[in-house]
Formats: sequence, C-alpha cells, structure tokens
Amino acid sequence: MALQGHCLHVAGPWRCNPLQYRLEGFASTRGAKFPLIPMCLPFPLMCPALVASGSWLSLPIDLDLRRELLAAVVSLLVVVVLLPRGRKRLAIWSLAFLVVSPLPFTLPILFPASASGPAAALLGTRFFLLTSLLQSVLLLFAVAVWERLQPPLSRIFLDVLRCLMVAVALVAMLSAAGVAAGSLFTGSAVITAALGFALKETLGNVFAGLAIQAERPFKLGDWIQYDANTAHVGRVVEINWRATKVITLDDVYVIIPNSQLAQASIRNFTQPDPWSRRSLFVVTPYDVPPQRVQAIILEAIRGSFGVLEHPTPSVVTNAFTDRGVEHWVRLYTTEFNKRDRVDGMARDRIWYALARHGIEIPVATHAVRMTPLPSPEPEPPEAAIARRATALGQIGMLDAIGGDLLQWLATESRERTYAAGEQVIRQGESGESMFVLLSGLVAVTSCDEDGPLVQISELAAGDYFGEMSLMTGAPRTATVTAREETRVLEIGRETFRHILERRPELVEELGKVLHDRLAARAQAVADAGPSPPAAQDLFSKIRDLFSL
Repeated sequence: MALQGHCLHVAGPWRCNPLQYRLEGFASTRGAKFPLIPMCLPFPLMCPALVASGSWLSLPIDLDLRRELLAAVVSLLVVVVLLPRGRKRLAIWSLAFLVVSPLPFTLPILFPASASGPAAALLGTRFFLLTSLLQSVLLLFAVAVWERLQPPLSRIFLDVLRCLMVAVALVAMLSAAGVAAGSLFTGSAVITAALGFALKETLGNVFAGLAIQAERPFKLGDWIQYDANTAHVGRVVEINWRATKVITLDDVYVIIPNSQLAQASIRNFTQPDPWSRRSLFVVTPYDVPPQRVQAIILEAIRGSFGVLEHPTPSVVTNAFTDRGVEHWVRLYTTEFNKRDRVDGMARDRIWYALARHGIEIPVATHAVRMTPLPSPEPEPPEAAIARRATALGQIGMLDAIGGDLLQWLATESRERTYAAGEQVIRQGESGESMFVLLSGLVAVTSCDEDGPLVQISELAAGDYFGEMSLMTGAPRTATVTAREETRVLEIGRETFRHILERRPELVEELGKVLHDRLAARAQAVADAGPSPPAAQDLFSKIRDLFSL
C-alpha cells in the first residue's frame, strides 16, 4: 500500500490488520482538498471494500467525518452514564446507528465501476453518524434531564421524537449533497395523499394515541374501565402506536384500538389517588337500631384484608326495604387487582360480627294479609219474584189481572239491563214483547215519513212501553233509547197469551188503554197526523192475535 499525491493506492497483495487499519493522506471532494485523518473501521467491513478493483481503490475521508464520529461516540457514552437505571436500554438506537455507520463503504463490492461511489459512501456514513448523535442528544434531554423534573415520557412520544431526529438527519444530508429537500416533499404530495387515505385507520389510531398521551387519562399500571360494560375492567400494560393493551381480572389480554379508546368514557380506578372505593350492602332486621349495626360493621371490617384505615371506612343507612334496613358500607383499598377478595373477606367479617351480637340477616319474606271484601249476597228467587210482582202491580193496565196471575207473570218475565245510549226497541221493527221500567230513564222518539225526529216523552221507573206490538202484532211505533243505565222487565207474547186465556175480559180494558196511548202519540208527533184506530178495531186485533 502506497500513498501517491492526494489519494491512497493499493498495490500488490493486501495485508490487513485483524483489528483495524489506518488511512492517512489527503483527498479531494468537489475540487477542495482536505487532509486525510486517521479513522478506525471494523476489519470485516473495510477489507472487502479496499480490495475491490477499479476506481474504488481510493477512499476519501475528510475532517468533518472524524469529528462526527467522535461526537457520536462521546454523546453515546454520556447518555449511557446519565440514563436512569432501567432506562439505559433506550440507548440501543444510538448504538445501532453507530455500529452500521461503516456499511456504506461496502458499496464497492456492488458497484465497482461507479464514479460517484466514494462521495455516496461518505454521505451514507455521515448520515448514520449524525442520526446516532441526534438520538443521543434526544435521550440526554428527553430522558436523562426531563425525567428528573417531570414524569417519564411515554413510549409513543419517544418513538415520534426518534423518527423526527432521523428525518432531520436525512434532510441535512440531502442538503449537503445539493438536493433541495423541499422539492422532494412537493413531488411526493400525490403519493403522500394516497398513503394517507390507505392508512386512514392506522393514522387515526396513531393520532388518537398521541392525544391520549397528551391528555394522560391513564398511565401504565392503572386500572381502567374502557367501555360501558362493568365487566370490562383491566390493568394497562402497554400503550403503543396503534392500540392500548390491558389485562383484565380474568387474566384476559385485551387489545383496544386507540381511536376507539379516545372516544370512550374511561373510568380510572387508580387516579388521581392510588386507592378506590368499594361498596357493600348489608340488610338487618327492623328491630335492631341502625346506629348499633353501623358500629358493629365498622369494628368488623377494621384490619380486614385490603381495607385501608385512611380514607376511613363509613356506613350509612341506605334504604328501608321489604327485608329490613339496608346499610351501605363504603371502604377503600389499593388492592384493586384483588378487589373480589377484599369484598369477600369484608363480608365474611360482617357476617361473623353480626352473628356474635345475635343479629340475623333477614331473608326475603312477604307478609300477606287477607282482608275479605264485603260482597252482596245473591237475591233469593222468592224475593226477586216478589220485587217484580210489586213493579208489575204499579202498572194501571195490569191492575185487573189479580194476585195469582200477577205472581205467575213476575215468575215468567226476565230482567234486562241496557247501557246509556243503547236502543231498547226501534221504530218500524217487529216486536213480540213489552217492557216495564224497573230503574233508569229512557226517551221515546218517533218520526213520520220525511218528517223530523220528535221526542214524545221520557219514561222512568214504573212506566212501560212496547205494549202495542205485544198485543196487536203491529210494528214498533216509536224508538226507545236509554238515557242512563236502565233495567227493564220484559214480558213475552206467549206469557201474555196465557193470561188472556185465563181472563178474556181484559181485552176490552187493554184495548181502551192502547187507544188512549196511540192518540197521545199522534198528538205529539204531528197535529195533522193520522187518527188512531178506534177502540173496537183494537179489540178485534187483540182477539185475532191471541185467537180469543
């Protein structure tokens, strides 16, 4: 190996030191001459590059490269010394970039005839060295100094800052090579937009993770409930770029996307204080004073597993239930991961304490009291017949029937009930019965052809209607409508036939009554209406209908 001019040339067989070899001399870069300075490179990486043939037999090494190497090594040593215990592994990035910095000098094997190879190899090495230096400086300020004054930065923030340092080193090297970095970003706008659309969900998770870290609703080790389901409670074990990982009380490993977590209502059981409150409910009988029960419970849970003395546990009367007095026990614990055991042992102590004091926890019972409601006794048949007979005896047209026949008529007739507004009979329809009002009120209305509807009368208890159709077979001459709830006694034609067969002389009296009622109806409906048939005609119709 011989030094000629400003370049180092290799002649004859190459003998490499197993550990290192030194390049000294001068090299030209872009027309400027810089002195070659000693530089140590790993043997396995440098030896293949130097034995390559062609124009790569001269390797330029300037003064800035040596300074950058020294700065990267010193900064890495300082960071390793100053990083807190347990955080020294963060320096692995700086060490990795420093170790791979000689790799660009292996390019002669791949491109032995390239004229721009030496400058590219130099720029590549400087990029790795500058990146290692920036990573060390970042750790120095963001970890070694920051964590002495503030809480440690999260992993996702450190990752973002590390990538930013790599981008800064890349832009610096592009600028040193004469490439305008702004033109690169402008030319890749379309590619950037396409990638952003394709990675929309991933980028949403990334920015959501940054928002979570900025707001810090929870940190590693916190117990959180991450949705509305009370069973979804877990301890945060990792917060990365895409998701947050928790382990539930059932030892289930759950991965929650950051975008979903950022929109959820998060309950943090270990913030702002490391303890959380637990609630127990105990029911005691009504005959035991509540304050006595509360004192017994407080004494029972004192010293129980996981129950803190401060904040102080408390018991209040919560409700009066069917079982008894419900007491609300509030206790505090830092053993949230063992909350089931904390609650269970506290309940055990409460049970034993109440049992020692002779207080029994009541079971769910219901006291049922039967109160018989007074109900009217059913009316005896004899009383019902007597009541109907009394109502029938108050009708003038039936006075001549006599006691025995009237009693028989009351037995054979039937009671009917109509609601308010319901029609009992309708004008023009055929009918074979008459009605006696027992209670209520009805309106009697009628109308001639093309004439207005006229109310003839209102009938109350003791009145009767429908006798014309019963005794002559003629259609109904009026409509009877119930004004209120009305109860009537209906007398059928066959029943009335039996009476007339026993008392034929009633035909004349009944005919006269029918003649008078028809005359009153005609007068009420229209003064110029048709005259009622003569009584003698009515007698004939009754005799013909009943075959007398």
